[in-house]
Amino acid sequence: MSTKHFFPTTEGVVNFALSSLAARNNHLEFDTTNKVVYNKAHSPSKISLVSGGGSGHEPAWSGYVGDGMLAASVSGEVFASPSTKQVMAGIEHVPSNEGLILLITNYTGDQLHFGLAREKAAGAGIRVGTISATDDVALGRKKSQLVGRRGLAANLIGISQVSKPSRSYAHCALVLKLVGAASQEGWKFDDVLSLGRKANDEMVTIGTSLDHCHIPGRTDHHAVPDNTCVMGMGIHNEPGFRTISPMPSAEDLVKEMLKNLLDQNDPDRAFTKFKDGDEVAVMIDNFGGLSTLETEALSQITLTQIEKDWKLKPARSYVGTFETSLNGPGFSISVGNITGVSRSTGHSTSKLFELLDAPTNAPAWPKNGYANVQLPTEIINITKVDSKDIDSTSVKGPAFNADIFTKALRTACTKANEAEPQITKYDLLMGDGDCGEAVSGACTAILSKLDSGAVTRSGSVFGALDEVASSLEDIGGSLGAILSILVTAFTNSLRDYYRAHSGAPLAVDAFARSLPPAMRNLMNYTGARVGDRTVMDVLIPFSERLAATADLKDAVHAAENAAQKTAAMEPKFGRASYVGDRKEKMESLPPDPGAYAVSVFLKGLLEGLNE
Repeated sequence: MSTKHFFPTTEGVVNFALSSLAARNNHLEFDTTNKVVYNKAHSPSKISLVSGGGSGHEPAWSGYVGDGMLAASVSGEVFASPSTKQVMAGIEHVPSNEGLILLITNYTGDQLHFGLAREKAAGAGIRVGTISATDDVALGRKKSQLVGRRGLAANLIGISQVSKPSRSYAHCALVLKLVGAASQEGWKFDDVLSLGRKANDEMVTIGTSLDHCHIPGRTDHHAVPDNTCVMGMGIHNEPGFRTISPMPSAEDLVKEMLKNLLDQNDPDRAFTKFKDGDEVAVMIDNFGGLSTLETEALSQITLTQIEKDWKLKPARSYVGTFETSLNGPGFSISVGNITGVSRSTGHSTSKLFELLDAPTNAPAWPKNGYANVQLPTEIINITKVDSKDIDSTSVKGPAFNADIFTKALRTACTKANEAEPQITKYDLLMGDGDCGEAVSGACTAILSKLDSGAVTRSGSVFGALDEVASSLEDIGGSLGAILSILVTAFTNSLRDYYRAHSGAPLAVDAFARSLPPAMRNLMNYTGARVGDRTVMDVLIPFSERLAATADLKDAVHAAENAAQKTAAMEPKFGRASYVGDRKEKMESLPPDPGAYAVSVFLKGLLEGLNE
């Protein structure tokens, strides 16, 4: 876990954070004393929805204050329930002629303080309803029989009432969205309350974490061992129900999580009934410490498995940071059965999705609401140009020996693949270490095309070079773009050459004449030149020597020498340039990894031609 923070303790952090939220959203007001964020524009003609809990779970709940969601949120200190006095302050800030609904996350402290606030509000003549968020399936019926299920991320979609306290996660967002939108539409109090309770019954969530979160200033903490994850860990570092080691694949982990959520034959966890074809809303919640890249990838795996293995229809998917555990490196999967909510409430699924899609100015809810975009009924027919449709035979090319071309290209790719560890080693010293992997990936792609016959299938040198350029595009980054532009421009230049020299044989002289125009085209797209420590330090000398001598061996030798000269050069482009002012490091640097990789490839090409 990461134990480093910009704030040495949590003192004052909650007020800073909530002040920021109110400062940048002019419809919000922050009561500093009671840590209440409320909607100044909330109309007394609308039901007041109030929720809250310990801080450290942002954007829950303060981020969901706005029209169509919460009227007010109440925050305690980090992982500490707000007091009854704070909850009462929140209620007082958003009076309503229609009534008050308290959305209570199912933790003991929240249940007690919000419960006492409910009694006080009722005693003051306020019409009050409560909805307890309970969607966590991790503990099962046996372990949670005394405390009830915890509430997790799905609470943000819908909500329900239970008599026993438990833990809460992000399913609250889905429950809250349904209830808040219904309130905004002016539904009657009892109908809104019923919708929330029945929606909560159709929500299930489970989380998995790689490690505990860390609270600023806390020195006593536990850590999950390497190559291990914990399924069912709570958002306050509560123990899970299963420690998994070694780490499973992402696919296997999601598979087990979904089994705990959806298996109708599990008597301990089948809290919600699902039927084939039911439309569901899926929420993937980042606990705060995962990258967006991993979160999105886990989401796609989840959606694929839900549809394929469980025969459910993910009609909406919500992916992001909805309820966190400070910097917890974990995520949860929530599944809300919207068809099930429809069956229990009598409201159509289209109406329920309309509520989920309804706009809100709550700052943390995605501004597009994840609603499905309405596509035009008639798609305008547009003629598309595919690069593969370009007629490479429109210029009659020279006789093409596919065996020689294949052998040379195969040798070049093999040599570059073998050099991957060295390329990566060079790149790690000043870059991010991905150059070797990228080069190897492109060479492997070319070898695969050679094996399938795709490179030489057209029977034309132009078609073969087009396939090589296509594979180079997959490298990504600046190196991939430079090489792909060069090969594409070279192919075009070679076509021009054979337009003017119809019947000429395929020889080094044709390459020598075609490469300089291609290099000039490439230089239109990059300012890098010889001496800048880039791949251009190799490509320019290679091109110039080949044009001058029409001797491939001599040109390759020039490329190898040029690659070695990049060692100790001061970098002027790319990530390596960030340390370019540190002169003392220049003398110990290896060659530029991209320049070195190209020199290895060109040497392999020459070897393949001479075999």
